[in-house]
Amino acid sequence: MQVDLDVDATQVAGLPRFQQAQFQQRRLRQYAIALGALAAIGLVLAFFVALFAPQSLWGALLVNQSAGLLVLIAGLQAAGRVTDWRARALNPVVALPVVADEEVPAPVGWYERLLDRISQRWVRMLAQIGAPTLWLAGWALLTLYSIAQVWNLSLAPATLGVAASVGASLSLLLAFGLLVLERQFAQQNAAEWPEANALAQLTRVAIIGLVLSALCLLFANQTSVWPVRLAVLIGVLPGLVAAELLLRAVLSLFSPPREQVEPTLLARSFIADLLRWPPQPLLALQHELHNRFGIDLRQIWAFTYMRRAFLPVLAVVAVVGWALTGVHEIPLQGRAIYERFGKPVQVFGPGLHAGLPWPLGRVLSVENGVVHELATSVSDGAGLPTVAEPAEGPPPAIANRLWDASHVNDKSQVIASSRADKQSFQIVNMDVRFVYRIGLSDQAALAATYNSADVPTLIRSTASRILVHDFASRTLDGLLGADRVGLGDEIGRAVQADLQKLDSGVEILATVVEAIHPPAGAANAYHAVQAAQIGAQALIARERGAAAQATNQAQLQASVARDRATATAREINATAQASDLRFSAERKAYTSAGQAFVLEQYLSQLSQGLVNANLLILDHRLGGSSNAPTIDLRTFTLPADPVSPRNPAQPGATH
Repeated sequence: MQVDLDVDATQVAGLPRFQQAQFQQRRLRQYAIALGALAAIGLVLAFFVALFAPQSLWGALLVNQSAGLLVLIAGLQAAGRVTDWRARALNPVVALPVVADEEVPAPVGWYERLLDRISQRWVRMLAQIGAPTLWLAGWALLTLYSIAQVWNLSLAPATLGVAASVGASLSLLLAFGLLVLERQFAQQNAAEWPEANALAQLTRVAIIGLVLSALCLLFANQTSVWPVRLAVLIGVLPGLVAAELLLRAVLSLFSPPREQVEPTLLARSFIADLLRWPPQPLLALQHELHNRFGIDLRQIWAFTYMRRAFLPVLAVVAVVGWALTGVHEIPLQGRAIYERFGKPVQVFGPGLHAGLPWPLGRVLSVENGVVHELATSVSDGAGLPTVAEPAEGPPPAIANRLWDASHVNDKSQVIASSRADKQSFQIVNMDVRFVYRIGLSDQAALAATYNSADVPTLIRSTASRILVHDFASRTLDGLLGADRVGLGDEIGRAVQADLQKLDSGVEILATVVEAIHPPAGAANAYHAVQAAQIGAQALIARERGAAAQATNQAQLQASVARDRATATAREINATAQASDLRFSAERKAYTSAGQAFVLEQYLSQLSQGLVNANLLILDHRLGGSSNAPTIDLRTFTLPADPVSPRNPAQPGATH
């Protein structure tokens, strides 16, 4: 019961919970500091693991363990607020009046006034909300954010080695320490410490996380997937508790605390309260409704009647449900075999049918006209899901029908060889497919259900035996040139005959021979021989081309030399003929003109020779005397030595 200081102020000293408040507050502070340090270490280690090994198991384990500790820290801090109020109520502090030395000046500008008004409004709002609510919401948000950062169910399993054993040992050691703390909280008297029971429940959340983490570390290996998944799912429990605490913090805003009324523990968790044995969720819900809203479900006659009539109504519903198991609905495209006490009695067609309830009567579903296609060979990846290829993309590998590729549906067969008189064998690959269905008659449905455990395996084994016997007497040339349709019909009749002898109830509708070709290895070897032959032919053609090129080049050079010699001879001959004609013409001119022709030729040759010459023509008649003209050939440069006055003549002068 809450204490109101305005009414019960004198009775506070006699209550045990108020007497132990200061001691409890000190213990809660010590627990919160120690667990806070451990949670901080775990989060820091998880941060470094996320940096260097984001796909490791350690990150999820460390964060989920720290999340359980954070939830417990939130409860310890909330309980510390309650014990602090009790301690202050038991020993109230007298507030002394504060005398202001000087008045604080009011804000001058509009900006300062706005800031002052906003700050006062925020201070009043935070005071109304209360620090415990803010702290509880902060711890809950931190817990949820940490769990969300490591939530990844696609982590790959890995072997952790010695570190896993060390981590598991530390987790179990910490879990043992928290178990001792939980036992201390659980053994506290409710009158001395009412919040101890709720703290014990929050401690169980952290203990469960630590124990499950140790199991994950001990059983983690390269092949097991469940330890990795469990390491991530450990965060579900502290996440749910943190979400509940956050919701309680939000709802507490609508019921502001009163300073004179004893506060209640805000960090109570209904989910953590379920962690008890035996679990009593309805009783916990009843107590919660009674404590919170004053609703006592035991005083409501409707709930009392429901509790009394629950078992009879449940028994009637169970009997009616068991009787309805004898009513069976067969779909339009199906049929079923009805067994009564384990014996087949009738084949049900589409519609609604009634019989004895289970397990006295049972119905086994049978296909009704469903057509299947079966290949004689099964690939290794037959159980894998098929991926649809895009219409505009490249064709899938299964569409490659060339002989140089291995086909997953091909089956190797040994056939006879046709090498003259020698007895030998050859291997061919073939793709034979059967289109079948369960017979439409009731007898075929019964035979397919009770005479065959696996119809596809039966058809495949029967077809393999028929193919071995049928192709043992055939040759490769005969198979490659045989009629595919006729060959398929022959194989289908043989397989159908064997299936009828076995009373399998299977009807072969068609047998399709998709392909018959040598094995891919032999085809690749044959292609290598073909490639070598093509390479040899290409080399011969290349050498022939080089020889033809050399011959053509030699012929070209010989033709050029011959043409050059012919042209030179013709030029020499033409020059000689021209010289002969010129000589004949000059001789005729000399005969006709005589010395005049000679003088003309002389002047012509002289003019040709002096075309580029600088001439100085002197007439011997210049001067009017018998002295010849004088040509001064001296250079007009400064002499190296002074000229003697007795020898004024300079060298180089001539007359």
